Amino acid sequence: MADVGGIAADQLKSVVERIERLEEDKKALSDDIRDIFAEAKGNGFDVKILRQVIRLRKMDRADVAEQETILDLYRRALGMILPDEAE
Repeated sequence: MADVGGIAADQLKSVVERIERLEEDKKALSDDIRDIFAEAKGNGFDVKILRQVIRLRKMDRADVAEQETILDLYRRALGMILPDEAE
């Protein structure tokens, strides 16, 4: 193809096709992940908690510890944890 309106049509077509292939791959991966979560749920695992665990595993340990400390502080402030219940 030739240039159309100053745009390299071949190059544009190549870019679009590569993006379309990656979008298809992304959908296939998303479907696979959904299937694994369904399998986990079928085996008695809590999917909501699994998602949280996966999110936490991606984080730095110091960030996780900081979030847990702040969450504990907020829960105590709201009376959700009594002082004698901690640890």
